[in-house]
Amino acid sequence: MIRGTKVSVHLSDNPIEGDHVAGMLKTTSLPEAVYEAVREQILSARIEPGELVTEAAIALEYGVARPTAKVAIERLVVEGLLTRSAHKTARVPRLDRDDILDLFENRAVVESAAIAALAGGPVPRVPDAALDAHRRLLERAQADASFAHEDIAFHHALVAGQPSPRLARMHGLLMGEIELCIGQVQAHQLLTARVVADQHQGILDAVTAGDAVLGARLVRDHIVGTRDRLLDHYDSTTP
Repeated sequence: MIRGTKVSVHLSDNPIEGDHVAGMLKTTSLPEAVYEAVREQILSARIEPGELVTEAAIALEYGVARPTAKVAIERLVVEGLLTRSAHKTARVPRLDRDDILDLFENRAVVESAAIAALAGGPVPRVPDAALDAHRRLLERAQADASFAHEDIAFHHALVAGQPSPRLARMHGLLMGEIELCIGQVQAHQLLTARVVADQHQGILDAVTAGDAVLGARLVRDHIVGTRDRLLDHYDSTTP
């Protein structure tokens, strides 16, 4: 069952939170708006891991035709935010302990290499998109608002901004499951935007200083710390 709101979504009483959701739905087409709205429900855990997501439910929830719902589901499957085998209904993946360990170890390997490349180049640089995501995260930290989108955008921008297209492609393969995990971290309040922003600042400072070793260590520590909080929550809630 898809829970939540229609496309005319109820905005949060928090002004920044409301602006964030409203901006997300200011898209160029109805299919895009439906895709973004369902995506947000998955990342915020309003659609929970293991829950089925059907074309009929999305069509009813958002008042759209089933082909529009199908487009949204197909995009989310490609991104890894939904999984679907042949002739089966799509569902939100449910990651177990081994999945989380494997995902975060591979994420740490890729992102440490990306940070080392950014910091260790002839001219150390931070991609503009990463700086913009960090600025938005700081704004949300001041308002004690949700942070998953900004956290994900920051890490994506760092990897996308380093010189290796193969490293960026490897990161892209992990992004859907990474986003699911960060959504769980946010939904269960395992970290705050302020803590995440402070850790991001350390990574940025290391890159700007050209310290590839420190930058790689800090991003690994950041990823491992998030993993450990998620695993603690998993262990405390799994029979």
